[in-house]
Amino acid sequence: MTNKKVIIIGSGPAGITASIYLKRSGMEPYLIESYMPGGKLSSTYKIDNYPGFDSINGSDLAFKMMDQLTKNQIDIHYETVTSVIKKNDKIIVESSVDSYQTEAVIIASGMTEKKLNIKSEDKFLAKGISFCAICDGGFYKNQPMAIIGGGNSALEEALYLKDLANPLYIIHRRNEFRGDQLVLDQVKESDNIKSMTPYVPVEFKGEEVLDSLVLENVETKEQVEINVKGVFEYVGSIPNTSFVNNKEILNEQGFIEVDDKMMSKIPGIFAAGDVIKKDLRQVVTATNDGAIAAMAVKSYLK
Repeated sequence: MTNKKVIIIGSGPAGITASIYLKRSGMEPYLIESYMPGGKLSSTYKIDNYPGFDSINGSDLAFKMMDQLTKNQIDIHYETVTSVIKKNDKIIVESSVDSYQTEAVIIASGMTEKKLNIKSEDKFLAKGISFCAICDGGFYKNQPMAIIGGGNSALEEALYLKDLANPLYIIHRRNEFRGDQLVLDQVKESDNIKSMTPYVPVEFKGEEVLDSLVLENVETKEQVEINVKGVFEYVGSIPNTSFVNNKEILNEQGFIEVDDKMMSKIPGIFAAGDVIKKDLRQVVTATNDGAIAAMAVKSYLK
């Protein structure tokens, strides 16, 4: 078992910020990432509300943050955390690479996209169904595509896909979308985006790859079938907390409950970013969480 002073799980904006603050305060954080640095930031088309940038591509902002990690001599260790538990005053973190004993841990593991759980969805995952328009939109260039969802994520990705798709459907189960008015106005102004409300998807169809999507009108129950080659799902997310063994720090939805110092009910276990219970999940709030958690960890370890 390897001893580490403090472990940070997740290299999204919260985890990166916590790592930088701890390193600059004289500590050596051990930063673990299971998939892609930057978290959801890396797959976000455009960010218009982050201070200092009128507008910036999400992956560009992620690269700037990762570059700051490098300049502060902080390495990202690519491992999958399988267990975090505090027992007998010791915090044990198990991963796909090693077992660690640490004095404090900051869980900044973010969220995973929800699936629709409808007929043939699993069959066409990565064969027409995706959760990242920036990553996979180019595969279906000049072909019919659809976005499912009604929030900012769905609307912002629609703006990215509108010049790639032919046409682009945006499907929402309510009559009104829930995104920011500025983004919604841009979506409405595009001739290539066709809004389908209030509809819900009920079945994916195709042979080897996706060919069409069956929709049902929420009010009339009438079904229609549209031809699509690429479908991008933005119907919410769930917190990545399955590895947390001390379930008493989680709420009913699986989010970690923390105090104003980002510490959970269990001393030494901190959390930051989208994985915690809070009202607003934005890049700027994630960085705020990470900074608070880092300074709280420093104080706690004293």
